[in-house]
Amino acid sequence: MSTDGGPGRIVLGIETSCDETGVGLVRLEPDGSVRLLADAVASSVEQHARFGGVVPEIASRAHLEAMEPTARRALDEAGIKLSDVDAIAVTAGPGLAGALMVGVSAAKAYAAALGVPLYGVNHLLGHVAVDTLEHGPLPSRCLAMLVSGGHTQLLSVAGVADEVTEIGSTIDDAAGEAYDKVARILDLPYPGGPPIDRMAREGDPNAIAFPRGLTGPRDAKFDFSFSGLKTAVARWVEQAREAGKQLPIADIAASFQEAVADVLTEKAVRAAVELGLDTIVLSGGVAANSRLAGLARERCAEAGITLRVPRPRLCTDNGAMIAAVGAHVLANRVEPSPLGLSANPGMSVDTVVLR
Repeated sequence: MSTDGGPGRIVLGIETSCDETGVGLVRLEPDGSVRLLADAVASSVEQHARFGGVVPEIASRAHLEAMEPTARRALDEAGIKLSDVDAIAVTAGPGLAGALMVGVSAAKAYAAALGVPLYGVNHLLGHVAVDTLEHGPLPSRCLAMLVSGGHTQLLSVAGVADEVTEIGSTIDDAAGEAYDKVARILDLPYPGGPPIDRMAREGDPNAIAFPRGLTGPRDAKFDFSFSGLKTAVARWVEQAREAGKQLPIADIAASFQEAVADVLTEKAVRAAVELGLDTIVLSGGVAANSRLAGLARERCAEAGITLRVPRPRLCTDNGAMIAAVGAHVLANRVEPSPLGLSANPGMSVDTVVLR
């Protein structure tokens, strides 16, 4: 049990769904609030960069090598011992099968050794729960816009450990995936989000009229599509090169980024208004994008909606977000997962704890 001088229960969270090995520690206070104690992350992104995307086998191997040192760093940062931990939470899905197995196996070993409950939780809900570490409890119901390399979704959230309903999702590429593909077209580094964001600051977002997917009157009003946008960028670049023109990289980046941010924020605000929700939580790796966050603030302010965005470090995959989910389900007295828990790469967003 916790012995570091304060009340509450300590939850250790493990995240290995993709290319970050994350171990976080939070404290569930007696009043139900959740406080961040430590957040340690080891990334294998440099090992994937030369391939232009995540290689599952490389990711799994990197998790194996990083798990114990990352856990040790988190415990040291928090100033506690492993024996102080009261519960273990781990990403059980969705994600890469081999990568998930590494985290789940480690979590099962820790839980068995310590004799504490194990919670196999949803990675997607982690991106929502992490905001509570910075901005406190969520309202009774809110809209979450999750934007990352693998997911672009609008969620109606009644509570991290309660009802979560998907109201919109991408039908093809996720926004982050589109960033990676466009970066490759423009010969920019992987992952594509940061370099495109930097280049866009020097460009004109209105220079090129790139399409806004699924925004027609007959289209699904809360779903997303970025495949056509990616193709439009590729064709524009190809035609410019064939004509012997010098590519205006900054303008292309700014115009592409504007198209993504425009669609994401317009649909999110519309969904919140139609559902009568006054708070939007923006999370996921792409939430760190300067234009997306900036335009979301503008449109939320115009609509009288409160926007909550975790700091960039907490937007990307990390163990703290998984520990936060664990703390919320612990507070709600949710039944733990069995020690025979298996990962579920296709875990649906309406599943909070896997059993």
